Amino acid sequence: MATIREYYEKDFGHCVRMHVLFPFNNEKIEGAILYDFSGYYAFVTCYIPKGDISLKYFSDFIKTLSYGKSQVTLDGKITLPLVKEFPGQLRIENKDDFEILGQYFGDTEWISTKNIQASRRIFIYSETNLSDDDILKLKTIAKECGHELQFRSNKFTMERSKHEIPLAFISHDSHDKEAVAKIIAVHLQKMICPVWYDEFSLKVGDNLRESIEKGLKECKKCILVLSPNFIANKGWGKTEFESIFTRQIIEEQKLVLPVWFNVTKNDVYEYSPSLLNVKGLDWNKLGKDEVCRQLYNAVVT
Repeated sequence: MATIREYYEKDFGHCVRMHVLFPFNNEKIEGAILYDFSGYYAFVTCYIPKGDISLKYFSDFIKTLSYGKSQVTLDGKITLPLVKEFPGQLRIENKDDFEILGQYFGDTEWISTKNIQASRRIFIYSETNLSDDDILKLKTIAKECGHELQFRSNKFTMERSKHEIPLAFISHDSHDKEAVAKIIAVHLQKMICPVWYDEFSLKVGDNLRESIEKGLKECKKCILVLSPNFIANKGWGKTEFESIFTRQIIEEQKLVLPVWFNVTKNDVYEYSPSLLNVKGLDWNKLGKDEVCRQLYNAVVT
């Protein structure tokens, strides 16, 4: 499951994110001004890392925020939208005034962040879990200050994760769980790429066969951890492999993402000659970070 910090960093991937610092109580609170070029509005998001913070702390902070008036410090970073979510081009100009301009494909007009109107929306991502009553009080205080607040904490991450549809099924042998499969699962979850992984997806009392078959049918991709253990597995591993390859033939899509772990070309050929025609990722050569990065790109694009 992704943390509240990771949701803060990954949410609103369609927006241009200008990283800023909000001065408050002799400290700097990390935040961002987000520009939605489609909806033609801007809004504010911030992350408060401290735990066990009082309601007063949040209310005092909200009272310092005023659109067009609050002093902020640029944090020196700008995060551009995901390519798949912004069908156009962007450019940054820093001549007389700093501005970001966007133009959608097929449109003759360039839209400037200077002309995008500020909304009243504020998103606070916090490591502190306020009670429902305190959140309602905070939202009331925010409205009195002219803001529309959404407060997101670890309770938000827990509920959100329950409803996220897995994008990739991780098929592996249980002996490779700690060395490879769990590492992939945790990395992708942190990148807000939900996965079907037995430890995360199965609950006490679940029908194992039905749950696995449901995951194999619904996920966009299947990450196949090919290892000597997997190749020797004639039980669930073989069944999952045959199921996903059958689905690949029926749908005529490339669904399998092989990760090679301690296997050779000959090993893979002996197991399934057709797998040699599918580009795999060598865990030992590339390392976990690069393998997970490429898997993420293959799953979400």
